[in-house]
Amino acid sequence: MSERSDLTIAGIRLTPILVADPPLLNTQGVHQPYTPRLIIEVETAGGVTGVGETYGDTKFLDLARPLAEALVGCQVSDLNSLFTLAALVCGDPQEVSDSVDVGGLRGAQTADKLRLSVVSGFEVACLDALGKSLGLPVHALLGGKVRETVDYSAYLFYRWAGHPDGQGGGRTPKDDWGAALDPAGVVAQAQRFDREYGFTSFKLKGGVFPPDEEIAAIRALAEAFPGRPLRLDPNGAWSVETSLYVAEQLGGVLEYLEDPTSGTARMAEVAARTDVPLATNMCVTTFPEIAEAFTKGAVQVVLSDHHYWGGLRNTRELAAICRTFGVGLSMHSNTHLGISLAAMTHVASTVPNLDYACDSHYPWQTEDVITRPYEFTGGRLTVSDAPGLGVELDREALAAFHRRWLDDDGTMRDRDDAAAMRKAEPGWETPPVPRW
Repeated sequence: MSERSDLTIAGIRLTPILVADPPLLNTQGVHQPYTPRLIIEVETAGGVTGVGETYGDTKFLDLARPLAEALVGCQVSDLNSLFTLAALVCGDPQEVSDSVDVGGLRGAQTADKLRLSVVSGFEVACLDALGKSLGLPVHALLGGKVRETVDYSAYLFYRWAGHPDGQGGGRTPKDDWGAALDPAGVVAQAQRFDREYGFTSFKLKGGVFPPDEEIAAIRALAEAFPGRPLRLDPNGAWSVETSLYVAEQLGGVLEYLEDPTSGTARMAEVAARTDVPLATNMCVTTFPEIAEAFTKGAVQVVLSDHHYWGGLRNTRELAAICRTFGVGLSMHSNTHLGISLAAMTHVASTVPNLDYACDSHYPWQTEDVITRPYEFTGGRLTVSDAPGLGVELDREALAAFHRRWLDDDGTMRDRDDAAAMRKAEPGWETPPVPRW
């Protein structure tokens, strides 16, 4: 595509925000009352604005700011240069560790992974702007949709009824879901997801209680929803032997078992000794990690996530590699808003080998930055044919969530599930891996 002056990037706005998040439990702790997200707006010389969304923690903001400055004057269509430019201007984050990245409970943090998560938001914003400029939906820019609707799975969590007092500046967000701390609570939660959204498959975030308690919850779900696909994800909290025990107990019940243990080597050991398919969004989150996992047979399903992989086009590349190796494909979810859900739906519509319903936290979110929040029907979303992503920013909501970020004393600007847990349990520390 030759350069067009109207496709030149004239400016970029970065708006960090804090949005309400319920007290969802995982192996590291509990979600904070508010979670940080970054909204990216790319303005073209032709007067079009494209939007993107990614993590909003400080380390992501520190990388996004120099990239935003460097992109001014580039073409929104020059997407291949994003990765090179990011490597040149972003540098390495000041704090990168070997610990699990709590923002999505994926594998260890690296500088490259953080840059990819930043690039993904800019790529989506550029695609949105390009699509609006050309009058084409994003899925058309990715080669065209192969399905009219995209299936999503209910994402079940153990959770408290509310956040502990004293968090969120004394204004902790409320919802009407109540607590879910045992099999009966999990089943009641699933029944509401079924009733209100029509989801036909269910995934439980595990690694919270001893394995036998979570086995009981899955069995209760199987009894309440016979024949429905069920998944369990303890985020690597179990040893190899515990993983094998759970797989034996739930053989024939689970659609797949996601990241029962940490690391490719342990996953390969489990996979070699069970027929239950193993899925991951922790040991395969970048292209260099694929070869070892696939050649060792460590995973049978990869959960893609455009935030991890550097955008929508890389997600399609990942799908092609999975198809080549006969590895199944699903889609991972983080605590996202409507912009990311739109991007997920567009790219999911273009992937022929989307073998499983996609994850989504979206029904848990009570706030959004788009004017028309999404509604699931029959557990599905219809793919938009409007130009770009097909979403419009709610300026008033965006400003309110940014004011919340500005007013925060710094405790919520970086997601820390262990710190949030210490509000309820002062002595809490992130459990060692394996936890069981």
